Amino acid sequence: MIKSLFSKQPPVMVGIDIGSHSVKAVLLSQHNGLFKVEAFAIEAMQKGAMSDREVQDIEAVGNVLAKIRKKIPRSVKYAAIAISGSTVISKVIFMDVSLTDAELESQIEVEADTLIPYPLNEVSLDFEKLDVNEADPSKVNVLLSAARTESVEARVAALAHGGFTAKVVDVESYALSRATELCLAQLPADAGSKVVAMVDIGATMTLLSIVEDGKTLYTRDQVFGGEQYTRSILSYYNKSYDEAEHAKVNGELPPNYTFEVLAPFQTMLLQQIRRGIQMYLTSSGREAVDYLVVSGGSALIEGIDKLLIDELGIHTVIADPFASMEIATAVDRETLDRYAPQLMVASGLALRSFSPWHI
Repeated sequence: MIKSLFSKQPPVMVGIDIGSHSVKAVLLSQHNGLFKVEAFAIEAMQKGAMSDREVQDIEAVGNVLAKIRKKIPRSVKYAAIAISGSTVISKVIFMDVSLTDAELESQIEVEADTLIPYPLNEVSLDFEKLDVNEADPSKVNVLLSAARTESVEARVAALAHGGFTAKVVDVESYALSRATELCLAQLPADAGSKVVAMVDIGATMTLLSIVEDGKTLYTRDQVFGGEQYTRSILSYYNKSYDEAEHAKVNGELPPNYTFEVLAPFQTMLLQQIRRGIQMYLTSSGREAVDYLVVSGGSALIEGIDKLLIDELGIHTVIADPFASMEIATAVDRETLDRYAPQLMVASGLALRSFSPWHI
């Protein structure tokens, strides 16, 4: 029996993004088709508790989640979380169009050795029928996502330690894709039917999701993030890691830091985004990406949107998933606005409570 990564009809859940440097949580409600922010929280991750997007210390991660638990209404027990990195595999396979879901499951089990580079008893996986293959109408495109079960179970255990029950385990790049709908109001009116590149720059990982008309066309995880900026500050100005991180976040750097550390980091960031988009264009045969939405901690670097517009020639905005939402009175709007770009993945996970997406 295939172990399912995904839940089909989840209840209202808090979206929790467990990152290398922090845990972010977003709780949304929906009324008459409109979303409302009911609560959010950000807590720093204990150093060493996560490494390469993998849980190294379940208890330490659970303790951080317990702090999040205190900021989320007690009535909300369930959480949607996500995985990313080298242990996650997502690919589109082609199966006979006439197969039912049960028959697809059986066929995937039979062919697992050729589809997944891990023994079937070591992975959790799920699949989703997409659409009929244009080149061969007798085939249907099927999205297959798999992850090492130990990676899934470590996150589930950490959640339990923190007082939550895991209801959905998603893939980070698909959670980012799902959050696209929350940012369409920031883009021109035709964005819903155009090719939109979502780029989330975390501490150690940059996610790229290409979306068109609500469909995910391409995803890519790149080992690159804001930690490299922090380490440049650390080495250049002889600071400790914590001092460098504090100086970066609070802007407490010498006037010449722009040329000494910021410009080189911006160049590396630009190269990563350009390479990711070029790989998509090459593999898809498309000529261009229409819009770019940037999120994550490094999206807060002043002028990053202008840099990308100037260098890539793509209409770029900094993500604000809450721009069109009502905000609960208990939520600090100023703090939410400040951290909004970092809450994209958590927001995409929170949408699992209302969206018909199977993934």
